[in-house]
Amino acid sequence: MQPIIDIHIHIMPYHMVKPSALELIKKGRKDYAEVERYSTDPKAFLAFLDTLGVERAGLINYVAPKIIGFTPEVNDWSAKYCSVAPDRLIAFGGVLPGTVPDPGAEVDRLAKLGIRAIKMHPSHQVLSPNDYMDGNRGLAAIYERAQANGLPIMIHTGTSIFPGARNLHAQPMLCDDIPIDYPDLVVILAHGGRPLWMNEAFFLVRRHKNMHMDISGIPPQKLMEYFPRIEDVADKVLWGTDWPGPGVPEIKGNIEKFNALPIGKAAKRKILYDNAARLFPK
Repeated sequence: MQPIIDIHIHIMPYHMVKPSALELIKKGRKDYAEVERYSTDPKAFLAFLDTLGVERAGLINYVAPKIIGFTPEVNDWSAKYCSVAPDRLIAFGGVLPGTVPDPGAEVDRLAKLGIRAIKMHPSHQVLSPNDYMDGNRGLAAIYERAQANGLPIMIHTGTSIFPGARNLHAQPMLCDDIPIDYPDLVVILAHGGRPLWMNEAFFLVRRHKNMHMDISGIPPQKLMEYFPRIEDVADKVLWGTDWPGPGVPEIKGNIEKFNALPIGKAAKRKILYDNAARLFPK
């Protein structure tokens, strides 16, 4: 059976989420009680992954106090949660200039804590990924220390419908500067720029040797429409669902629809497992 890594799942401290954002997450979700239970019980979540045939999962957490509600405390939560099964749960954390005294030192702390990657969410953090070029030394320090510690940076690209989200910051092309200035830093463009900027994301993934993208949040039935040449970059694409984000259906159906796509078996294996396993070795 094909092993699977879902690199983009939102198991997070929902008690920290602002009411307006939580309302959007809950909207139309019949399984929210289960989501809440998984967020308080790692063993229950692991059992859930077992029913799906998902070997490992990336748990996406980041700092965005004003729009979502997450303070730097989310990092300790993420590291502690994933410490229950570090061979299966890949802890993502966040650093946002202005929320900690020394962003670079915070990256170093997270690396020691067990955080495996840093998530930046430009539209929820209200900053552009290349703001370091305009003097944002805190952002430069995040990239510098992430590169030094071998921590990939995942950057949200594409629109967000959460109240207050500033979508202009989430255009993929704003990430073009990062691999030039930090050539050894692994960058993952979350969501491949969907639903407006897929061509930008595809260009960047092809251009930069350490630029990757995940395809979470993209309905599998639209994937070939968005990325008709996805097999050209199969070595740099990571599978993910964005579950249980707004409008994201259950994981099982996502897996089935992806497997039904006219993509070669070798490319599917790279996307579903190999690429994430290489970036996040056990």
